[in-house]
Amino acid sequence: MAKVTFQTDLCKGCGLCVNACPKHILAIAKDQINKKGYSPAVMTDQDSCIGCAFCATMCPDCIITVES
Repeated sequence: MAKVTFQTDLCKGCGLCVNACPKHILAIAKDQINKKGYSPAVMTDQDSCIGCAFCATMCPDCIITVES
């Protein structure tokens, strides 16, 4: 099982990772604001992650880490 972590304080909520996820298990948080004032991306179902790292590849700020 892959483990995906986000540096949520650096996320600007652009949504590129959400669109890149083939399993549709990433979302922009609706109830969370980071230190920069953005709603960060969050994992909605860690157990369904296949570890493809498309999300990390698409992130322009390199805030996503995928460990398998």
